[in-house]
Amino acid sequence: MLRIYNHYISRYTVLLVSIEFLLLIAVFYLGIFIRFNDQGAAIDSLTLLFPAVIVYALIILSSMAVIGMYQIDSRQNFKSILFRLMPSIILSFALMTFVFYLIPALYLGRGVLIVVMMLSFCIILAERTLFFKWSSLGVLQPRALVLGIGESARELICQQEDNSGYRRPKIVGFVPFYGEERCVPASDVLASGDGLVSLVTQYNVSEIIIATQERRGGSFPIQELLECKMHGIRVTDIATFFEREKGHIRMDSLYPSWLVFGGGFDQSLFRSVIKRVFDVFACAILLVVAIPIMIFTAILILIEDGGPIFYQQERVGKGGGAFMVLKFRSMKKNAEKDQAPQWATENDSRVTRVGGIIRKLRIDELPQILNVLKNEMSFVGPRPERPYFVDSLCAKVPYYNFRHTIKPGITGWAQVRYPYGSSVEDAIENLQYDLYYVKNHSLFLDVIILIDTVEVVLFGKGGR
Repeated sequence: MLRIYNHYISRYTVLLVSIEFLLLIAVFYLGIFIRFNDQGAAIDSLTLLFPAVIVYALIILSSMAVIGMYQIDSRQNFKSILFRLMPSIILSFALMTFVFYLIPALYLGRGVLIVVMMLSFCIILAERTLFFKWSSLGVLQPRALVLGIGESARELICQQEDNSGYRRPKIVGFVPFYGEERCVPASDVLASGDGLVSLVTQYNVSEIIIATQERRGGSFPIQELLECKMHGIRVTDIATFFEREKGHIRMDSLYPSWLVFGGGFDQSLFRSVIKRVFDVFACAILLVVAIPIMIFTAILILIEDGGPIFYQQERVGKGGGAFMVLKFRSMKKNAEKDQAPQWATENDSRVTRVGGIIRKLRIDELPQILNVLKNEMSFVGPRPERPYFVDSLCAKVPYYNFRHTIKPGITGWAQVRYPYGSSVEDAIENLQYDLYYVKNHSLFLDVIILIDTVEVVLFGKGGR
């Protein structure tokens, strides 16, 4: 993993983007040669069309990103690649046509563009199929040793079983820690008689993961770990491992000292100013794009269920302060009359037909643009919750109040990484992603979340 502005990016993703960027440039010139059947034309265009080449490659890569083709956890078989690549190419063609008319200096003939697009589709499809076939062999997969055999260590086995496991370290075994109850298969436990240094050499390990909570007393092998560190072996705490590999902070492996000494939590004036400028800029663009959608949505709500079109509801914001969030009404009138607040559930009977659609596509969130412009919310941040649920969750879930150290957002890391929550268990899962964002938020991560949000909206992921 590479760390960019506190956010971890997979080396496989960086390698894949680099390969495809170079391939798209090569395909562009190959398309010109095929279209005109003239090597001289391709050579002459090398310099002349270079700006158009770069714009073309960036648009293709951006389109693939918003369709979710660089998601590390996404399925990467031939069918999945084909399913996502087709809309990416169509979106790229539309964007390129728009750019050509907006910036005439970048104009390409439609014949050339069609040939280049067809070539790009075939080349990317073939390249991705080969890349993920090769990656699945584990050629570049690092090897890791786990210190600990308890419950925390068992969690590492689960993450090895997902479909993107070949892009994460391969766990070669678990070293028992004195007095710890075994929660991993006996066959995975390594004999530790010769010490950690010997095991690292024997199994060609590049990382040791500390997965035990008890780290005091003479039994903890601090000297052996230090020796491994001096020989270039990475020593990683399990909380840092999950933060790096899964993009969340595991509640069951979290302890206060890790939060205190782990870095992050940037609340500087510079970050606050940058985030506010980004909020206003992003909201202005979204408002221009979304006005027709919002008008159409308002008409549909009126036709199906009459007024009111909007509803306001009290939510908890930064510092625990309350504010009134504005949303399109997606439930029947008086949905909670004479009832305690309820979690939204799958196929909730309170949701109208129009409401079901706009909740799935997150259109009901669009009026929150006004909350952002009033500085009550940010464009990106934790989901704002109702005081009733916040009081309950703060009493049951450790560190839940940490999510209120920054302003809530229209979209956020938890919203794009985990489905809409409808229980305390879901709230804990969401909190793990919210803590990651609170700890590591930056302009870079905000942009990544916006890109992922497009995929969520297009495919209707996670809405209820």
